[in-house]
Amino acid sequence: MEWVILALVVGVVGYAIVIYNGLVRNRQMVAEGWSGIDVQLKRRTDLIPNMMETVKGYMGHERETLQAVVEARAKATSASAAGPEARAKAEGELSSALGRLIAVAEAYPDLKANTTFLEFQTALQTVEDEIQMARRYYNGAVRNLNIQVESFPSNLVANTFRFEKAQYFELDNEAERQAPVVKF
Repeated sequence: MEWVILALVVGVVGYAIVIYNGLVRNRQMVAEGWSGIDVQLKRRTDLIPNMMETVKGYMGHERETLQAVVEARAKATSASAAGPEARAKAEGELSSALGRLIAVAEAYPDLKANTTFLEFQTALQTVEDEIQMARRYYNGAVRNLNIQVESFPSNLVANTFRFEKAQYFELDNEAERQAPVVKF
């Protein structure tokens, strides 16, 4: 009888260890996913000043559009240490401002034909695609962690060791969900 109780205790402890390790793995995947988003958003904000310099020469009188992009970039940069909700809001504003910039650029045939501007448009589209992939990876990792934190019996281990649900990286405004349209 003692062996049965000992085997049961060892089984429960072993199962708790497996759950704990799964929670740690999922938490690390969330951190990795967030890091991936952060890297891609940094690439995008680093690309913008060079693109702006190219555009300024052609669109001198479109100051309002240029200023909106500069301000949105500044907000996105300052939100880099914020959580997913605040970061998503700032990045959504930046995406919207970039979309307006690309739309205004359509009115300038010389700018549209400028190879430097075309390279920036291509680079921006590539970064936007990579941001979307990073968001999907992050949100998938968040989903896995949140399921494990909330599901029984893993929630018992999660509560004991203070594992918490993570926030999804979501954009509130439907228009902000769209990447800036790049036309050639």
